[in-house]
Amino acid sequence: MKQSAFRIILTLVSLNHVTGTIQVGKIGPNENSFKTLPRHFWQEISSPYTDLPDDDFEEESEESTTHDPYPFFDDSNMTANVTTQLGNDVYLHCRVNDLRERTVSWVRRKGDEIHLITVGRHTYSSDSRYSLQYEAPNDWQLLIQYANERDEGHYECQISSYPPLVYLVYLIVVVPRVEIVDERGVATVDKFYKAGSTIELKCIISKVPQPTSYVTWKHGMRMLNYDTSRGGISVKTDLLIGGAMSRLYIANANRYDSGNYTCALADIAQATVSVHVLNGENPAAMQHGGGVKWGPLSSTLMILLLVVATCANR
Repeated sequence: MKQSAFRIILTLVSLNHVTGTIQVGKIGPNENSFKTLPRHFWQEISSPYTDLPDDDFEEESEESTTHDPYPFFDDSNMTANVTTQLGNDVYLHCRVNDLRERTVSWVRRKGDEIHLITVGRHTYSSDSRYSLQYEAPNDWQLLIQYANERDEGHYECQISSYPPLVYLVYLIVVVPRVEIVDERGVATVDKFYKAGSTIELKCIISKVPQPTSYVTWKHGMRMLNYDTSRGGISVKTDLLIGGAMSRLYIANANRYDSGNYTCALADIAQATVSVHVLNGENPAAMQHGGGVKWGPLSSTLMILLLVVATCANR
């Protein structure tokens, strides 16, 4: 609008210079030519160096100026904690809206060090357990397979905006605890049983985010959960909050039942106890230290000591 007004002024001045017959002062508000002049024409002539607001100009400017929507995360907290169990596959989610032409990247932060994992849909980590899994419409998931203790820590989902947007994820890898306990609930590595009695082993599994009944028992390398060759073997597993309790029963124990027994949670964690089946001895005394068992070697040594002491007194 302002440029049009200035062109009219220049035209009138040029005509005045050439013909000398047209005077700017002859054009007034009552003349028909006034209707052809733009708004604010008289203000622009009287104050050519002052910019006054132009409503039409502002409206046109607002209409012509457009901005792409700024990207944002679904989670307004911009942070998340994710807990998984040792050996599980885990997904770290990053849901982004209005991404447009921008790029999503995943990085691993260790102190001051930053390790690039993915850019867009491409994976740059040398660890093949890491990969990018995109799920429409907006979830850029970082997949970590067979999570281990070294995977625990800080991860960042970054958007290539200006300034960059960062979504922080802290991964916690829980290592299950497996213990074989005695009647008092104390972890033990040895159990003693009398021949003909029933072997009862109790295994406590804790620190498990997702309770599971997949607990196995082995005698040496032989799986006992589904063993039918010996007979008299049974396994009972109860789910607990954050874990499980499994019991192994072996009826009518004999010397062939002695050996190492292992309670395992899949291939993640395990505990082993040594079982001794005794003939005639007192298992309770040996387990709790309440008795002393003299073997043939100990008796011979005692006789020799008595002989030496007698000779010395002579």
